[in-house]
Amino acid sequence: MKVVSRLCLTQVKLKFSSITAIMQRELEAVTVILVEPQSPGNIGMVCRAMKNMGLSRLRLVAGCNHLDQEALKFAVSARDVLEQAEKFDTLPEALSDISVSVATTRRFGKYRQELLLPPQAASELLKGFGTAGLVFGREDHGLSTTELSMCSIHATIPSSREYGSLNLSQAVLVFCYELFKAKETETCVTASRLPVQSAEIEPLFSQMENMLLKIGYLNPQNPDHIMRSLRRILFRSGLDSRELAILRGMFSQIDWATCNFTERKKTL
Repeated sequence: MKVVSRLCLTQVKLKFSSITAIMQRELEAVTVILVEPQSPGNIGMVCRAMKNMGLSRLRLVAGCNHLDQEALKFAVSARDVLEQAEKFDTLPEALSDISVSVATTRRFGKYRQELLLPPQAASELLKGFGTAGLVFGREDHGLSTTELSMCSIHATIPSSREYGSLNLSQAVLVFCYELFKAKETETCVTASRLPVQSAEIEPLFSQMENMLLKIGYLNPQNPDHIMRSLRRILFRSGLDSRELAILRGMFSQIDWATCNFTERKKTL
């Protein structure tokens, strides 16, 4: 009986190890992106929160010195995450090879209406088969509306109305925990289609905006008003490379067909 029990225990351990390895590999596809972090200590605590939940890829967009002694002190055993962090000058550069991105915010407004909760956001990040990004803004005022529009999904952490502001590392920990928890219940699936990366879809938006301005559909004084909605529609669809090529070709044809366009359609 002892031999059988030991054999069963060994099999359970091996199975758990293989599941953990798969989960770790898939969590490694998720990158945490901090936009202009202001406190080295917060960056260090973010690294610790990430490592607690099995994430290791960190990108920093401008901001303070991430190798400051305060950051190293608060990173504790996650110094490797801190020291391997990648630096970028702008958010579009940091997102260039990301397929699915979640922008986090605690503010609501006209362009901040479709906000997912952390468990839903984690599921969306793990659903894709390309790289994924989890984007956090500045400690004092978060992400701008323009920065939110660069990301495919928006999410928020419900908190007290009396005092709803979370420390940056606390917010990161909540989302990373939901990713870790969601990964434990996910099954490994084979990729049937790969969503395009941010750098590939941005030229489509530029092409659309130019063409829609040309035919008078967009208000030249405020083209972003409609373009933000169009971005949301296309981000939700999770375009693959073939679908992107179809849209690029379609808008090129429309642009060519309207080369002699002179005025906007008159309304009755």
